[in-house]
Amino acid sequence: MARTEVVEALVTAGKASGGPPLGPALGPTGVNVTQVVDAINKETKGFAGLKVPVKVEVNLDDKSFKIEVGTPPTSALILSELSLGGDVKGSGNAGKEIAGDISFGQVVIIAKSKNKDMLAINLKGAVKEVLGTCVSIGVTVEGKDPREVQKTIDEGMIDEMLT
Repeated sequence: MARTEVVEALVTAGKASGGPPLGPALGPTGVNVTQVVDAINKETKGFAGLKVPVKVEVNLDDKSFKIEVGTPPTSALILSELSLGGDVKGSGNAGKEIAGDISFGQVVIIAKSKNKDMLAINLKGAVKEVLGTCVSIGVTVEGKDPREVQKTIDEGMIDEMLT
């Protein structure tokens, strides 16, 4: 049975480097850090600019490795939908200040991309989780408080959009 070591880190997609946090964690395993970094950058390029969780499993016997890339945090996906190339941050005073506004369609897309990482048992629940994150970071949905949109979902008024 092969001896393995797992290294987990949060890296900027497409811009991982041999420096911290990866280099110091991978160095003692004896794996070729440059190969690992190149593989991570290739796997994460679709999330360019976002922070993504990565897990690197290194076989200590033959120095081979496997990479598992997670999806960025829900808040990062929401903020990336707002940024459109700029740098946007969530509201430091959610509930009183609005950081931005996204469409319901964008919320559904985020929910679908995060669904496997969420506790929700269906798309409706996943959308409600994303809406909850919108509340936390001060983002409205089509000009409405996300809690209003959650109530609309609870009332079954938009079920056809969530199938």
